[in-house]
Amino acid sequence: MDASKSLLKKTLALLVPHKTVPHVWWTAKNRWDLSISRTLILTLGLALFGIGESFLVQSGIGNSPWVVFSQGLSLHTPLSIGESTFVISAVILLLWLPLGERPGFGTIANMFVIAIFLQIGVFLIPLVHANILLSMGMAFLGIAMVGLASALYITCGLGPGPRDGLMTALHKKTGVRVGRARLCIELIALSAGIALGGRAGIGTAMFALLIGNSVAVSFSLVHHFAKK
Repeated sequence: MDASKSLLKKTLALLVPHKTVPHVWWTAKNRWDLSISRTLILTLGLALFGIGESFLVQSGIGNSPWVVFSQGLSLHTPLSIGESTFVISAVILLLWLPLGERPGFGTIANMFVIAIFLQIGVFLIPLVHANILLSMGMAFLGIAMVGLASALYITCGLGPGPRDGLMTALHKKTGVRVGRARLCIELIALSAGIALGGRAGIGTAMFALLIGNSVAVSFSLVHHFAKK
C-alpha cells in the first residue's frame, strides 16, 4: 500500500505544471548550435506539433486560432492547409525584420516541418462526422501532442517559431506585456480565419483554455526525464 501511494505521489508530481523553460541536456548554446541529436529532437517536436494540429482539424469541432486562419486562406486560394500554414509563417517572418528579431535554425525548421506534417496528418487522419465524444477525444489528443511537441522544440533553444518571435519582438519594441501581445496576435489571426470561413468552435475554445497547461506539464515531464 505504501509503495502504491509513493508511486501515485511521484506520478502526480510529474503532472505539476513547470514554471519556467527547463534547461536539458539537448539545450543549445545559441540558435545555430546544431548537433545530430538536437536536430532530431527538434524535428520530432515540430512533426508532433503538426500532427497534433491535424487531430484538431480532423476532429471537426474547431481548430487552433492560427490553423483557423490557415484553413480559411486555403478555402480562397489554390493552397492546401499545409501550404497556407507555410505561407503565413513566411509572411510573419518578414515582419520580424523591421522589429529587429533574428531567426535561428529552429525558426526556419518550424516553417517547413509543421506545415508538412499538418498536411500529412490531415491527409491520413479521417474527419470525424457526428460523434461529439470522438471529436472531443481527438481534440484533447491534439492539444496534448501540441503541448509535448512545444516542450521538445522550445527546449532545443534553436530559435522561436515565427509567431512566438513576433510576440517577443512586439514586446521588446512597444513595451506591451508578452501575454497581451500574444493575445492580440491570436485574436487577429482567429478573426481573419473566421472571416475567411475557417472552422472555429468548441475545439478552438478547448485549445485556448488548455494549451498553456499542456505545455507547462510537458515541460515538467521533459525536465524530469532529460534534465542535465
